[in-house]
Amino acid sequence: MSRKTVAELREYVEQRYQYREEAVLAALAELERRGQPEPNAEALAAELRVGQEQTERRDAVVRAEADEQAQARRIARGEASPEAAEATGPKLFSLGAITIFSVLFSMIAGGVMLVLNLRTLQRNRAALLVVAFVVAYVFGGGYLVLWLKGQYGEQVNWLGSFFNLPAILVYNLFFWPRYIGRQPYRSRSWVAPLLICGLLLLGLYYLLVQLHGAMPAGMPATL
Repeated sequence: MSRKTVAELREYVEQRYQYREEAVLAALAELERRGQPEPNAEALAAELRVGQEQTERRDAVVRAEADEQAQARRIARGEASPEAAEATGPKLFSLGAITIFSVLFSMIAGGVMLVLNLRTLQRNRAALLVVAFVVAYVFGGGYLVLWLKGQYGEQVNWLGSFFNLPAILVYNLFFWPRYIGRQPYRSRSWVAPLLICGLLLLGLYYLLVQLHGAMPAGMPATL
């Protein structure tokens, strides 16, 4: 800045939104040193320092993301230690957790966890595809089971026990390999999903009990 003219220094101040904050601050300091301070220099400098802090934070985030991507590439090539692989990447529900929740509760629970993973990875189109699959599977599969029961009666009651299995296979063999694959990640806690699923089951059980109690006398308790 000491080699620039006063006009050039004032251009830094007047066109400050085109320059980095530290450059404008240096121009203000140089004008002050030459005895030609900018009007409201103190207020302007305070504003620039706030902007400088925000810029530094953004730069730090960008550098961290670049370092994380570089580390992920090293892990994919097998150039990083297993310990580094475990500590790198976003927090995701593991495929094992998704499978277990789909078996214990419903393929809907596993689908929700898979959607949350894809949202974390900012793969929103893939997340919408999973949502569309879950909705189509629930309604299409439910209709198919009801139709088969209408055709064959009690002989196909066993289908209900395997309703979630095809969806679990699709999660494991299509969605995870295609949209997550070997993405390095840290395991996300499954405690919150477990509590939510448990509360939903308790609520459903309470609702069924209330409906059963509200049945008129003599009506068969099909529930």
